Amino acid sequence: MTRGLFLTFEGSEGCGKTTQIGLLHEHLQAAGQAALLVREPGGTTLGEEVRELLLKHPADREPITAECELLLFAASRAQLVREKIAPALAAGTHVIADRFYDSTTVYQGYGRGLDLIAISQLNAFAVGSSHPDLTFLLDMDAAEAHARAHHRSDGQLDRMESEPMAFYEQVRTGYLHLARESKHRVMTLDATAPPEALAAEIWSIVQTRLARA
Repeated sequence: MTRGLFLTFEGSEGCGKTTQIGLLHEHLQAAGQAALLVREPGGTTLGEEVRELLLKHPADREPITAECELLLFAASRAQLVREKIAPALAAGTHVIADRFYDSTTVYQGYGRGLDLIAISQLNAFAVGSSHPDLTFLLDMDAAEAHARAHHRSDGQLDRMESEPMAFYEQVRTGYLHLARESKHRVMTLDATAPPEALAAEIWSIVQTRLARA
């Protein structure tokens, strides 16, 4: 049986990942291709509990340290890979993930300043052999992305969305560096393009990859 494609979407808050993931899923379904949608953190019962902790932790309580945050993301990912992602890929189902380990590299590495080598080792341990085949990086100016996220949430930002602008500028820097280092896998796309045009570009790339499978 042919292994499914593992497709991940990355980018800052407000870049339009949710919209593009939904459109790609529709394209795959219309083409008769089975696809599973997952998100990080989350995607499993345990992962959703971790998500609630990471994103909704009250600001008036003791802060989550950068190291603890890193390990919580990795724990959620390890469960998701073994419970959902790896079995689906092995069964020939394509998997579309809203974030994966690149988010950890960028947010906890470039954003929080944690050691990139340690993060790489932890990522490798958490995912085993389940690595993305293609990653779509939806890139846009950090200030515009933050403004979009703020508008989308009606001002009710979660813990990660509430970070200062300097944090998101570091996140974008990290993503662009990662894209340069992983050109074989990471496709950098203009997130400010019209959604329909962006979706068509993504689908064209995926179709090409499917034809080679």
